[in-house]
Amino acid sequence: MEVLEGLTGAFVSVGPGIVGLVFVGVIVGLVVGVLPGLSFVMGVLLLVPLTYGMDARGAVALLLALYVAGTYGGALTSILLRVPGESNDVVLLWDGNGMARRGRAAEALGWAACSAFVGGLASWLLLVVASRPFASVALSLSSSEYFLIVLLGLSTVLVLSETSVSAALLSMLVGMLVSTVGVSSVSGTVRYDFGVEALRSGVDYLTVMIGVYALAEVMVRFTGWDDDRVSQRMAGVRTALPGLRDLIERYGSFVRGVLAGSFVGTVPGAGATIASFVAYGLERQFGRFRHEVGRASPSGIIAPQTASTATVGGALIPLLALGIPGSAATAVLLGVLQLHDVQPGPQVFSEQPQLVYTVFAAFLISLLGMFLIGVLCAGPLVYILRVPEVYVLAFIVVFSYIGAFAIRQSMSDVWVMFAFGVAGFLMHRGEYPVAPLVLGAILGPLAERHFLTAMISSGNDPTVFLTRPVSAGLLALLAAVVCWAVYRAVSGRRWDRTTTEGGV
Repeated sequence: MEVLEGLTGAFVSVGPGIVGLVFVGVIVGLVVGVLPGLSFVMGVLLLVPLTYGMDARGAVALLLALYVAGTYGGALTSILLRVPGESNDVVLLWDGNGMARRGRAAEALGWAACSAFVGGLASWLLLVVASRPFASVALSLSSSEYFLIVLLGLSTVLVLSETSVSAALLSMLVGMLVSTVGVSSVSGTVRYDFGVEALRSGVDYLTVMIGVYALAEVMVRFTGWDDDRVSQRMAGVRTALPGLRDLIERYGSFVRGVLAGSFVGTVPGAGATIASFVAYGLERQFGRFRHEVGRASPSGIIAPQTASTATVGGALIPLLALGIPGSAATAVLLGVLQLHDVQPGPQVFSEQPQLVYTVFAAFLISLLGMFLIGVLCAGPLVYILRVPEVYVLAFIVVFSYIGAFAIRQSMSDVWVMFAFGVAGFLMHRGEYPVAPLVLGAILGPLAERHFLTAMISSGNDPTVFLTRPVSAGLLALLAAVVCWAVYRAVSGRRWDRTTTEGGV
């Protein structure tokens, strides 16, 4: 009942200004999703400078709307032009573009739009129902348990890494090392400043994100840049929504997509790309129409697209309840909230309930706007691909520098952002993942603070991580995750050695 009252109050208090920001965010998110190489995470980062003059509610509404719409925008070009706007849209090439080549483009677009809306709506319901109970449980946790939760979040990058486990681990440790630069929040000790005054205030993880995601991507695109733009004439693009009978017939695909997306969304460092591939794999193995998947089947669109949008609600739950971002986009939201003197966590539900309920309302309005604009304006959105890539990259560079400077009005942040842009570019060239680096920079301070607090409160007794049942359970789960990561690494090396010897 309390949630319903809060939602009612949020919708009543959300005025035209917030609604306008939501629709602006939806339009920008769809545009960002359509343009190849410009991810929705990058789009959220580039809009951060525009939020400095807003209050926390308006800033979150704008960025959340972009995040929601960005999970769907790339589906349009993946289906129509075989050009994935986002990495999570790659799986739509197999069935979505296959349907388009067979003259069923309108049907494929309809399934994608419905899937995005259903996935988002289901994750919105999960967010509304589960976030407050999740926060209530979090209030009963001690620092030792928070430390193990943060470690568990860090360890997931080792399991989910698409490259080698050692590369992901090294990247994560570098991110954690970067987070220790500056004055310690617990002891007040100055660390790793090397006598440079600019480093004494620490390295803000938003500058790290802007560097390794936005600026590094520009460098990567320029070094392999090709001016061969998409020039197909997309005349008469339209969307044909499926009927109720068709939706019911394939309800299992929706359910699997929602479950995969909501679960993967809560895992720090995972995100929409992993969720879409997981959902597609589940559909091929367990779906009612699994024999059709990969051969221009609607189920090959439903499962991954539903999962992609469902990750939004899943990622917002740990952000609001624990202050731990579930994805790169929610990490930016965390930074923006902190810039507005709001610290997400279990206390935010009691101290700033209006902000929480505004998140709920903005999420739902974003879904409605995304569905309507995506269905009605598919043709004009695809025409955006005619914009020369050099203009898009120049726009990214300008907003990257503005965003880095505006965080603390310091040129030192600009130089730090540039340094991480170069580092991100080299990591791309060396095939080192950047997501663990960012996750380490974000969660490193949390891990340090909760570890030191637990040790101080227990008199430096390490058994504090074993004496409480919840701590012991989390430690056992952490050990299982690490063992699985080690097993993956060892079995991967054996497979590579066997393949090499077989080839010889």
